[in-house]
Amino acid sequence: MALTFATVINCMDGRVQDPVNEWMKKATGADHIDVITEAGPDRIMASTATASRLILQRILISRDKHHSKELAIVAHHDCAGNPVTKDVHLAQLKRAAKIVTTWNLGMRIMMLWVDENWSVELVESINPA
Repeated sequence: MALTFATVINCMDGRVQDPVNEWMKKATGADHIDVITEAGPDRIMASTATASRLILQRILISRDKHHSKELAIVAHHDCAGNPVTKDVHLAQLKRAAKIVTTWNLGMRIMMLWVDENWSVELVESINPA
């Protein structure tokens, strides 16, 4: 039986790694999670074209080599790399997801919020066209 993968663009903050990976495995049924980390990835993905292209290269490896069909972008409470309010994080997640949809990856895109209790919440999901 082939192993399955999902992909996460997550914060480098170690507090969010385990809760997000566990949530992704349950939500997608994936055996493994390919993790792309940045400090404040929602801000980076929403506003920095160069960084987004570098992240895209890593997404393509996960999609093309590991056959990942789901991609999550994560924002979280108490982010040192992007110290803004939850509302700003959520707006950045939506902007980031909108940018990612223009890449026509053929992957479901999920926006995840991790709260002060390290619980993962699905904000929104966009299925491939």
